[in-house]
Amino acid sequence: MDKIIAYCGLVCTDCPAYIATQADDRAALEQVAARWREEYNAPNITVESVICDGCLTEDGRHCSHCFECEIRACGVERGVVNCACCDDYTCEKLQGFFAFAPDAKATLDGIRQGL
Repeated sequence: MDKIIAYCGLVCTDCPAYIATQADDRAALEQVAARWREEYNAPNITVESVICDGCLTEDGRHCSHCFECEIRACGVERGVVNCACCDDYTCEKLQGFFAFAPDAKATLDGIRQGL
């Protein structure tokens, strides 16, 4: 399977929510929701809120965070494949995110170098 790289540089195809969704594995989705409730101190995370086909899909299912993600909204608005392809790489939104997800920065930096 090809990797799906989100706008922010996270690898959707490596995400446990994506993997469980694609496998139609309800038990795994329940485990993801439980882990994320604790990890992100977010008691309202449900199984339905972690079902995801990747943030790049237009017609697919999206986890609840996709609808509030400023980075995704910006990428969609600008029509870029991901943020590495944006003229404003790295913007303030990304810099703040990269503090929490340095692997995402490494992924986007690698893509950017190949452009």
